[in-house]
Amino acid sequence: MADNKMLKITLVKSPIGAIPKQRATVVAMGLKKLNHTVELPDNAATRGMIQRVNHLVKVEEA
Repeated sequence: MADNKMLKITLVKSPIGAIPKQRATVVAMGLKKLNHTVELPDNAATRGMIQRVNHLVKVEEA
């Protein structure tokens, strides 16, 4: 179980002006407010969501 890597994802820019699909992605990641941080597993699905909203979030290894 040592290979269960996690990513810390922080919302750094408001999704208000973003297109609806990007807003939905931010909500699906569990991000609610600016500077809110969540930890998600480092897998293909999470990486795909990050790629879609990479201009709104900051990603760090957890």
